[in-house]
Amino acid sequence: MRTVFLIFFYFISLVVQAQPMEAKKSNLPYYEIPDYPEAISAGTVAARVLDGLGFRFYWATEGLRPEDLSYSPSGALSGEARTTEETIQHIYGLVNTILNTTQKLPNVSGANPTNLPFEEMRRKTLENIKTAADLLRNAKERDITEMKVVFKNDQGTREFPFWNILNGPIDDALWHVGQVITFRRSSGNPYNNKASVFTGKVAK
Repeated sequence: MRTVFLIFFYFISLVVQAQPMEAKKSNLPYYEIPDYPEAISAGTVAARVLDGLGFRFYWATEGLRPEDLSYSPSGALSGEARTTEETIQHIYGLVNTILNTTQKLPNVSGANPTNLPFEEMRRKTLENIKTAADLLRNAKERDITEMKVVFKNDQGTREFPFWNILNGPIDDALWHVGQVITFRRSSGNPYNNKASVFTGKVAK
């Protein structure tokens, strides 16, 4: 009887331990990349690139510790290079630019502060990537040509075509996600190597 009870208790503990992971999967987008669409279009291709960014960002920032966030490759030489957290703040700003462009909204200087608590900033970054990707996924080609990159500040307004969002903020965000992965390796906390950037899935 004691053996049966112990086995039962063991399986219950496994279920309880699994619940946080399931909750984590469902609470934030990009634990895995969603299935690809049947049709290839300008919108679905651009959305897939953002899905790839979201997946990489999810796993680059999953499980970061305070010592990882404060890590900088310049060490004690303050100001020489961004810390991991400052790099994530920069990615958040880039993603806001991407989202505003897909929503056909201007980027107003100072409108989106980046000094948020890490977990909140991580959640908003992932949700904003998903929102932008969904807008592109469902957009007609004419809609995309109307998505301008607009910057507004006290000096005036500058406007660029959608092309600049591809080689600008999207590529820049991918670049900086790679830095976060390198930084966390250097601070002794490598990211989960079961997350395959090729398949967009996590090995069981």
